[in-house]
Amino acid sequence: MERIHRVTGVSVYFIDTEARVPLKFGRATASQSTCARVKIRVADGKGREAEGWGESPLSVHWSWPGTLPYEERNTAMKDFCARLASAWMKISAAAHPLEAGCHFNEEVLPVVLSEFNAGRKEGMPRLGSLNCNAPFDVALHDAFGKLIGKPIYDTYGKEFFSNDLSAFLEPAPGSGVSFKGRYPADFLVAHPPRKIRAWHLVGGVDLLEESEKTGNEPNDGYPVVLTEWIKRDGLKCLKVKLRGNDAAWDYQRMVKVGQLGIAGGVEWLTADYNCTVEHPAYVNDMLDKLKDEQPRIYGMILYVEQPFPYDLESHRIDVHSVASRKPLFMDESAHDWRLIRLGRELGWTGVALKTCKTQTEAILSGCWAKAHGMTLMVQDLTNPMLAQIPHVMLAAHVGTIMGVESNGMQFYPAASDPEAAVHPGFYRRQNGCLDWSTASGPGFGFRIEEIKRTLPKAAVVLTG
Repeated sequence: MERIHRVTGVSVYFIDTEARVPLKFGRATASQSTCARVKIRVADGKGREAEGWGESPLSVHWSWPGTLPYEERNTAMKDFCARLASAWMKISAAAHPLEAGCHFNEEVLPVVLSEFNAGRKEGMPRLGSLNCNAPFDVALHDAFGKLIGKPIYDTYGKEFFSNDLSAFLEPAPGSGVSFKGRYPADFLVAHPPRKIRAWHLVGGVDLLEESEKTGNEPNDGYPVVLTEWIKRDGLKCLKVKLRGNDAAWDYQRMVKVGQLGIAGGVEWLTADYNCTVEHPAYVNDMLDKLKDEQPRIYGMILYVEQPFPYDLESHRIDVHSVASRKPLFMDESAHDWRLIRLGRELGWTGVALKTCKTQTEAILSGCWAKAHGMTLMVQDLTNPMLAQIPHVMLAAHVGTIMGVESNGMQFYPAASDPEAAVHPGFYRRQNGCLDWSTASGPGFGFRIEEIKRTLPKAAVVLTG
C-alpha cells in the first residue's frame, strides 16, 4: 500500500496581489491580498520522492476578523506559515495525505496556534490557522498523487487507506448514519462534469449598471459593472453580498440585482451576509417581503449563506425558521465536521466548503454533511493563480447544489495570466461555466512545469 512516510522539504513563497476594484463583504473591504504558495517534498518507505504544490490566499479580513490593523494581521499570518513549515518537517508517519492532514489539523495545528498566540493581545482564531495551513495541506495531497502517479481524486478509495471514515468522523446521535466500511470516494462524484456553473460575486460596493459609473473606474479591458459581466460571461448565477445591519439597503440591493439579472438571463441568486446578522427575524423579514412583493426574485434565491456570527459555539442561535424558508448554508462556521454537526442541530441545512480551510477538512466535512443529508456548495476566497485549480476541482468532485463560486477573474484577473495560459478554462467564465478539463496528470494536474511564473524569493526553505 502506497504511503507518505516523511516530509523531506518545504518551501514557502508569498505573492502579493492588488485588486483592480475593491471587494466589500460584511463589514470589511479588501483591496489587496497575499497568496501563500507552498512546495512540499515527500518520500515513501522505499526512499522515492516527489514534490507537490499548494496555494491559498491569506484572507485576513475573512479568516481573522479583529481590531488589529490589516498589515499587522497579514504579517502575523505569514509568520505563522513559517512556523507551520517547521511543524510539517517533523511529520513522520506512513499515511495517506488525508490521514496525515487530519492528524496535523487536530493534533499539531492547535499546539502551534496556542504557542503562536501566547502573549498576543489579539490571537489568531482557529479559522486563520486553517487558512494558513491550507497551502501546505493541498501541496501534500498533490505530492502524494505525484508520488504514486495518480490524480489525487483517484486516491480517495478503500485501497489507499489504512482506516475507513469511522476513524475520522462520528455520526450525529440518533441519525442512523454509520461510517464503518465507508471511504471518501463513496461520497464523491464518480464521473464529474468537466464544465460547471460559475457564480459571480456582487460585492457590497460593486457597480450594477452603466449609469453608476463615475469615470474613475479601471480601464483595463475587463467589465466594471454587473450588466457588462452578465453579458460578457453569460452568467446564470449571482451571489449578492449584503450588509446585515441595514434592512432597507439589503432589500433594495436584492431587488435591483434580481431585476438586472432577470433582464440578462440570470437564473439563480444567493444572499450572503458574512456573519453580520444577530437575529433570525432580520433574514426572515427580508425573505418574506421578497416573497410577497417580488415573488420571482424570491424564487430565484437558491440558498442563504452565513448570516450569523461564525463562532457557532458562542452564538448558538436556533435558525430553523430561516431554513424553513430557504436552504441555509454554513461558511465561516464550518471549520470541521464537529461544528457542522452542531450547526445541523441548530437548523443549518447546507455547508459551504473551501479549500482554504485545507483540502483535508473540505473532503471530511463534505463526507459528514452528505451522509447526514446536508447540501454542499464550494465557495470562493477570491482564488487567483494556482489556488483556483483545487478550488474548482473540489466543486466538481463533491457535487454541489449548483456549480462553484468563482470571482478571482473579477478582482485579480491579471494575477493569473501565467496559469491561464495553460489552463484558460479555470480563469475565464464562458456561457456561465468554468472548464477544468486542462487539469491532467498526477496530483491536482497543475502541470506546474508548463506555467511560466517567476516566483519571488522563497521566504522559507527547509530540507531534511
